[in-house]
Amino acid sequence: MSNRQGPPKHQNNYAWKPNAGRKINETEVGGRLKPLSEITGVCQRCKEQIDWKRRYGKYKPLTEPAKCQKCSKRTVRQAYHNLCTDMGFFLYIYIYIYIYIYSLCKGAKGVCQVSMPCGPHNWKLGGCAVHLICRDLADVEAEQKTLEEAIKNARERDRRALIRAVSSLE
Repeated sequence: MSNRQGPPKHQNNYAWKPNAGRKINETEVGGRLKPLSEITGVCQRCKEQIDWKRRYGKYKPLTEPAKCQKCSKRTVRQAYHNLCTDMGFFLYIYIYIYIYIYSLCKGAKGVCQVSMPCGPHNWKLGGCAVHLICRDLADVEAEQKTLEEAIKNARERDRRALIRAVSSLE
């Protein structure tokens, strides 16, 4: 350890910038003409990490689609994502059904609901972190209608899997 005390000898005059000496091509992805896409389908923690990578020059966009960890198809089009959008929505519906059946609020508010799928740091119950939020019954009925429409519009394989999951929970 040093014996020096007091302020630093030299103070930084300006903040560090990741691409300070490089000329940025506006037509490349991330430039002014082709901005990076919005970060969707991840939890808040993952969103902050991806945003940090973009701000400090560590972000690497995908050159070809990655493999989804649930359906094993090459359908993941966003960097730092593990699930395709179809499987993320499927897991959201599955968890919603699970919570709807097994956890009713004890108060007069209504039914409990679950959050969207998250990253691998808190995968529980088929890939989602369960965060219960009490909702009003009118909101729950509206969401149940949209859920039924989603089941109608889902692929036959996914629809049957959801029906099996609901019947096994009963």
